[in-house]
Amino acid sequence: MNLIILAEQDFRGGTHRAVLQGRRAIHIQKVLRASVGTVLRVGLLNGPMGRGIVEAKTEAQVELEVELEETTPAGLPSTLLVALPRPKSLKRVLQVAAAFGTEEIVLMESWRVEKSFWSSPLLEPAQLNEQLILGLEQGCGTRLPAVQIRRRFRPFAEDELPSIASERLALLAQPRSATLCPTQVRQPFCLAFGPEGGWTPFEVDLFERAGFLPVHLGDRILRIDQAVPAFLGRLL
Repeated sequence: MNLIILAEQDFRGGTHRAVLQGRRAIHIQKVLRASVGTVLRVGLLNGPMGRGIVEAKTEAQVELEVELEETTPAGLPSTLLVALPRPKSLKRVLQVAAAFGTEEIVLMESWRVEKSFWSSPLLEPAQLNEQLILGLEQGCGTRLPAVQIRRRFRPFAEDELPSIASERLALLAQPRSATLCPTQVRQPFCLAFGPEGGWTPFEVDLFERAGFLPVHLGDRILRIDQAVPAFLGRLL
């Protein structure tokens, strides 16, 4: 936890004092070993950043006097399209995407997506946000990525992908494709990742018709939770 993320409800009404309990209070006391007077790096969810001074603490909670004066770093102008992975992998993908500052994540259907994945409680907004906040804490950002869900592949591919591709560099992560993924891009981009087993030829064709360029990272085939940071690290 490199940044303590605060929410509006953490603040006592009309004051700059935040009261933290649960996971954050435990981390401050057990991991950071903060004492009264310790200065911590904090940020308001979807807002500015600054510092929090430990004013009081008990076993159950920590009270911080908060000063928020820094503008949060601009988000990465990017969209990730991710064929819904198994829940364990999805947690990692959400955290990594938020840590990199991704603006938007679209969780989408594909023929090879296991249908039971769509019934995971992880897709509930509160649980999605929990994983995204873990990523913000790691990457020192406060802007929560927007998460969209698209359960029908073909309507999404035909109705929405062309407009997405027209506004930014559109890339399709595709092992053994002809083009190596570009590096250090200086423009908004969209990056699409397939399911376990990969996109079907029909799905690849729809992406290409929409304007997406298939790209690869080399001979190795990575799991989704490995591929996302590898591609983002290269594009940045």
